[in-house]
Amino acid sequence: MDSTRKLIVEFIGPFALVYMGAGAIIATGGKDLVAIALAHGLAIALLIASAGHISGGIYNPALTVGLVAARRLSVPLGIAYIIVQLLGGAVGAALLKLSFDAKAIDSVQLGTPLLGANVSAGQGVLVEAILTFFLMFAVFGTAIDPRGPKTIAGLVIGLIITMDIFAGGGLTGAAMNPARWFGPALIQGVWANGWVYWVGPIIGAVIAALLYNEVLMVPAAKEMPSKA
Repeated sequence: MDSTRKLIVEFIGPFALVYMGAGAIIATGGKDLVAIALAHGLAIALLIASAGHISGGIYNPALTVGLVAARRLSVPLGIAYIIVQLLGGAVGAALLKLSFDAKAIDSVQLGTPLLGANVSAGQGVLVEAILTFFLMFAVFGTAIDPRGPKTIAGLVIGLIITMDIFAGGGLTGAAMNPARWFGPALIQGVWANGWVYWVGPIIGAVIAALLYNEVLMVPAAKEMPSKA
């Protein structure tokens, strides 16, 4: 039952991210970056606060790969997480398509992340890697490192997502999450440069996870004593 609960939560997170995040893109015609960034950031922040204590609140296949690489998550559970995360994104996108009229959906391709004008696939990988690096770094710094401020982990992670979308939304859509790309891409049938939204986020997440886990994380026995 414990594993089942975790998988249920890891399905709900990407479902909310796609429905709320891509929904904001459709509702605004993709023209209100502030609303779009806040919708994505708040969706993740609130879902981490609501259920992160059950599954870890990962909600992202790239972060899942990073945690597996850093030996913070087992391979079997990591694979199961990725499957339900992708499924959650797809179901969220499917219900989103039922919620809006076809004209609004088609004008923004159901909110599918796409490369901006004059942005090459290589640049897209770079941007997605950088944005996801900061996201994974925030996860380690607040939710994993015992010295971190766990009580505000959801807020910090949500704000990192918001910040990343402000910076990279016009370049790649700032997915940072293969499930965020996969759901709308599958339902809308938009596959252009899809590999960018796997390769970039995974590279960024793995680099950040290994850097923090192997270099910045201080073993409990070596932590500096507090100065009361």
